[in-house]
Amino acid sequence: MPIRLLPSALLLFALALPVVAQPVPLTVPFTAPGTTGYDPAIPTPEQVLGHTLGERHTRPADVVRYFEAVAAASDRVSTLVFGQTYEGRRLVVAHVGRPDRIADLARVQAANRKLSDDPASVADTDLDALPVVAYMGYGVHGNEASTTEAGVLLLYHLAAGQGPAVDAILDDALVLIDPMLNPDGRDRFVDWVNGQRGGVATRDLQDREHNEPWPNGRTNHYLFDLNRDWLPLQHVESRARMDLWHGWRPQLSTDYHEMGRNATYFFQPGVPSRTNPNTPALNQALTQQIGEFHARALDRIGQLYYAGESFDDYYYGKGSTYPDVNGSVGILFEQASSRALTTETVNGPLDYGTTIRNQFATSLSSLEAAVTLRDDLLRHQRDFYAGAVAFARDADVQGYVVATEPYPTRAAALQQVLQQHRIRVHDLAQPVTVDGERFEPGAAFVVPVAQPQARLVKAAMERVTTFPDSIFYDVSTWTLPLAFGVPYAEMPDVTARVLGAERPRTALPAGRLVGGRAAYAYAIPWGRALAPRALGRFQQAGVRVRLATAPFAMDVRTSSERMQRLRFDRGTLIVPVEQPGVDGLTVIRLVEQAVAEDGVDAYALPTGLTPEGPDLGGPSVPVLDAPTIGLFAGSGTSVYRVGEAWHLLSERYRLPVSLLNARDVNRLALDDYDVLVLAGFLFAWGSDEREAIEAWVRAGGTLVTLGRGMVAAAQAGWLDAEITEADDDADVVPYELRDRQRGAQALGGSIFAATLDPTHPLAYGYGPTVALFKQGAFFLAADSSNAEAVVGQYTDRPRLSGYVSARNLDALTDGAAVVANRLGRGRVIGIDGAPSFRAFWWGTQGLLANAVFFGQTF
Repeated sequence: MPIRLLPSALLLFALALPVVAQPVPLTVPFTAPGTTGYDPAIPTPEQVLGHTLGERHTRPADVVRYFEAVAAASDRVSTLVFGQTYEGRRLVVAHVGRPDRIADLARVQAANRKLSDDPASVADTDLDALPVVAYMGYGVHGNEASTTEAGVLLLYHLAAGQGPAVDAILDDALVLIDPMLNPDGRDRFVDWVNGQRGGVATRDLQDREHNEPWPNGRTNHYLFDLNRDWLPLQHVESRARMDLWHGWRPQLSTDYHEMGRNATYFFQPGVPSRTNPNTPALNQALTQQIGEFHARALDRIGQLYYAGESFDDYYYGKGSTYPDVNGSVGILFEQASSRALTTETVNGPLDYGTTIRNQFATSLSSLEAAVTLRDDLLRHQRDFYAGAVAFARDADVQGYVVATEPYPTRAAALQQVLQQHRIRVHDLAQPVTVDGERFEPGAAFVVPVAQPQARLVKAAMERVTTFPDSIFYDVSTWTLPLAFGVPYAEMPDVTARVLGAERPRTALPAGRLVGGRAAYAYAIPWGRALAPRALGRFQQAGVRVRLATAPFAMDVRTSSERMQRLRFDRGTLIVPVEQPGVDGLTVIRLVEQAVAEDGVDAYALPTGLTPEGPDLGGPSVPVLDAPTIGLFAGSGTSVYRVGEAWHLLSERYRLPVSLLNARDVNRLALDDYDVLVLAGFLFAWGSDEREAIEAWVRAGGTLVTLGRGMVAAAQAGWLDAEITEADDDADVVPYELRDRQRGAQALGGSIFAATLDPTHPLAYGYGPTVALFKQGAFFLAADSSNAEAVVGQYTDRPRLSGYVSARNLDALTDGAAVVANRLGRGRVIGIDGAPSFRAFWWGTQGLLANAVFFGQTF
């Protein structure tokens, strides 16, 4: 049921839907409540796009084109391109409001930011002059397409609409319309559905339009769910949007989605027991009040809906929850999806136009609520920040001290994330000892809780092991210092003497070049976060790099007057200056680039003869072959796990990676690859495929398996590990509690401590313990039957943070975390959990790099 925009009215509401396969445009106008007409000088979507909304799926480039066309025609609108996606698509936002405010946005923005920057200076009477700022966010999942179309419709309505309802919004609100949070994913989806549809749309669920192929349009270019990246901020789209969002600090922030076709319509609040404890009670009370506006709007058009079930407000990395810990009110909307142009559901036929209509209806109700509750929303944000001092004073932990050594790149990456969230980070001004660990000035920073972002500091940095509920819509923990793998401690007290100057936002640090230009070779210790990028840089230039598999010492010139004996650990890279086929000056230049851009330290070595340990040309320092890497992808693999590995290897480490269709094993030239990565495997290969993979490994290949991929390798007999799954059997409970009991056994995502064997190549660059992020209730045994294969093992008290049932914790304790064994002339490696989880688990991402580069060495 496309929505046709006629000069006389906006067609919003339908009395009945035709039960036919082909959606029929509405021809009877129904004017949005409080609207008397539309300015003909403002172009309608149909005039610019060439189709009626709901008649086909609108391409991302056309959405941007429409926003620019409206801004050119209306003094109520200005647009801003605030970023770009990985694929080069523009991120656009429209500012909509009274013409005088649009002409002076900087002043409006500055006045609004005083609510959070200087809340004590804003009296109740000052609120009367402020508009409420509403951020309307659409389409973070690219194949939840009705969301973006509703944003287009909202822009037209606010730019062209006449009448008291539109005037009230323009007078009392400044509206930000962000129509596409994920243009790359939307483009992937729109190309599919528009390209698979014939002249007459069909509701046949077997039709190709209804069956979007892997990886579908939900995710961004690197297959990440951007609605989980509001807190980690690892992607270009999220970082650009965070600067936009915090530039305005809206009081209301909406997040529009779609869900399964057989559902109805959801709006928050979610499940009450699953609200994050750091969210103030008033936030949920306002969410409840706002929900009443949505209910009335949906009642008016006869649309079924619900609230208080299914979804929650716990993980702060989503567009509907992140605002809650920033003095705003975030609202999640979920519309039953037609996906295609029309579909059949248990509730009857569902057309694309209907889904757009519903999303538009709650867009209007959101703005009606924002205007009606303007004083309450403005006061809530002001008081949220005014109350930060009291919140911090009552907190058990007063700050967090983070060591910048021995992992300066990881610490700097953590600092960057915190500061983009407007969290203040300070130098450590004097030595402190916490729980027996000493932190030194110049090698640590402090994150005090006593600052405007007090609640967000606590939520981002704390460990949590007790919960009001045992079921989570998303992960149960995300402790950032554990994720970035940096030494840190919770400070029960933070005095003024401890806090040094506030740190500025900076780039990731460069490394050190010690000893100047080398005459013989460079030693580059392994363990810096981007050392794999440096190694790839050398190998792609044809430079042969050797790996120290035993410790050694060397006398190095550390100043112009002094030689000092330095000790180098296992995993140190040796880069000889003299290389067959590569000029020595090229080698020196590449090393200097790696120091400056990859943050590694490089030491100029005068000789290959070591005073201690193996000499640099011996068998203990083998040459590393440059790996050719294949990553299994496509149908049957986990989109998220594949995306994590792809992003890490290709984007962060800048390594060439081939994506290989997992179901095409028998048609692939496997001999072209040295390393195959199996990340998140969701189906079992047949005997022919298993034989092909095994033959490749036995001939010398390295198979790296992650998460469920490791389960598949163990089941095939390639990996020396016994896998056990969580037991679904449970004590008899009443029927109404069975789902909850089963849900309580799910392991949606928690953090566990594991010890590593530091002498094994897979553990090079690491200390004795790591914090692994694990999802999925499957476990590896570590006992005498596979003792030689175990490289990493969960501790006897493994939980660091997050929810895990007692049964699953018992199964995990002392189990294997990293397993590796020979198979013929090849190797099979299994890494439990998600070593590069959502791209912000910098602390264990190096395990995958070690497997790729060093798997050939054991």
